[in-house]
Amino acid sequence: MTDLITPDYPSVEQFEDPAAAVDRLCALYETSVRFLCDEFNKAMEDPSNRRRRRAFYPEIRLVTTSYAQVDSRLSFGHVANPGTHTTTVTRPDLFRSYLTQQIGLLIRNHRQSVTIGVSDTPMPLHFAVANDASISVPQDGAADFILRDVFDVPDLSTTNDDIVNGTHVATDDTGPLAPFTAQRIDYSLARLAHYTATDPCHFQNHVLFTNYQFYVEEFETYARAALADPESGYSAFVGTGNVEIQGPGDMMARPAKLPQMPTYHLKRKDGNGITLVNIGIGPSNAKTATDHIAVLRPHAWLMVGHCAGLRNTQALGDFVLAHAYLREDHVLDDDLPVWVPIPALAEIQIALEQAVAEVTKLEGFDLKRIMRTGTVATIDNRNWELRDHSGPVQRLSQSRAIALDMESATIAANGYRFRVPYGTLLCVSDKPLHGELKLPGMASDFYKTQVARHLGIGIRAMERLRGMPLERLHSRKLRSFDETAFL
Repeated sequence: MTDLITPDYPSVEQFEDPAAAVDRLCALYETSVRFLCDEFNKAMEDPSNRRRRRAFYPEIRLVTTSYAQVDSRLSFGHVANPGTHTTTVTRPDLFRSYLTQQIGLLIRNHRQSVTIGVSDTPMPLHFAVANDASISVPQDGAADFILRDVFDVPDLSTTNDDIVNGTHVATDDTGPLAPFTAQRIDYSLARLAHYTATDPCHFQNHVLFTNYQFYVEEFETYARAALADPESGYSAFVGTGNVEIQGPGDMMARPAKLPQMPTYHLKRKDGNGITLVNIGIGPSNAKTATDHIAVLRPHAWLMVGHCAGLRNTQALGDFVLAHAYLREDHVLDDDLPVWVPIPALAEIQIALEQAVAEVTKLEGFDLKRIMRTGTVATIDNRNWELRDHSGPVQRLSQSRAIALDMESATIAANGYRFRVPYGTLLCVSDKPLHGELKLPGMASDFYKTQVARHLGIGIRAMERLRGMPLERLHSRKLRSFDETAFL
């Protein structure tokens, strides 16, 4: 195609040093981005030049001819079968640590180099200019030329979850090397910035989800205390609008309008801090948040929210540690059928139970006074109490459910689907089956006494998980028999 303008790329090269391989990915990515930004500015200045411009995502390629003899305890870091395995890459600067680790495991486990070059996947203009505040792409029809005639634009037909859903069908003999393609990651990075009002670069490896703003206020209180302690290891606290403080007394400007999912980050220099996302109420929000955070490859995510207690022996303020889920949220039925079991992960369960014991000072049999382990039901109708009780209550009884909410099963199921270790620790805030509805006065007393303790348990659990090697935390339970090498 003689009318196609493309960047000048270096030739394909093999690497045995993972850091050097990532440096090359960064150089290739930057070449594509700068080319598209420069060509877009030229097109806006001279719309008469209708020649098509195209740049490409970088690519990692591994070609193996034999089965790797690896440690059978490992759930990642190697391909399952001989052949050619590739993945496109975006934002290698953001994913530098992750890419260096994953490429390093490939080189070590297969004892061979990886090939770095450009793919044949076009980079959409919108994603290329996303990190250049000086450039904004006009809406269709606003420019003096038809944008998609000159540049590639996002293509939803190639932006999907086929790899993680296990429905990917290769068009050639090439298999996927990573769970997400570059286009899918770019799509989610843009959505994250929109929904959370924070840049994806601030997200930490350990993510807490909650369904109440009260937890956000307590999280900031905790963060300021942590920043005052030089031994805590935390270096900064970031709120919505990317407002960052580094000292306990620093002022944090409040945005005039909160985003749909206010998000806050207690950061460590190695990225192993804690992110708190207030997803609000409902499985749709829970799915949306986890759909996009998953591309950042967090080490774990936990739900710490409120629930309805379903047993008469429960009291307001008691904790519920989910070891199974009754999925009546329906938002993931097309991606993960309800017949797929969502197993409890021992590493997460132990960390949560130990955190509860540490914060409450109760152990063993005494811990059962304030915490029950069992099935959590997640439903998509907040006012289920107003409907005929016979059907829902019968199912809850048959499932042995001990608590009900609107988010936990969604977060756990998406963790299972995306191979992100997950867990749930809820706090009973009402008991609708026993006449204890959530009323304003009752709720205020409950929030004052329980939110700080509950959040502290979630944070303590994450700090325990942070000290666990990744090869132990990322359970083999989350991997199928034909998996990508990358986490």
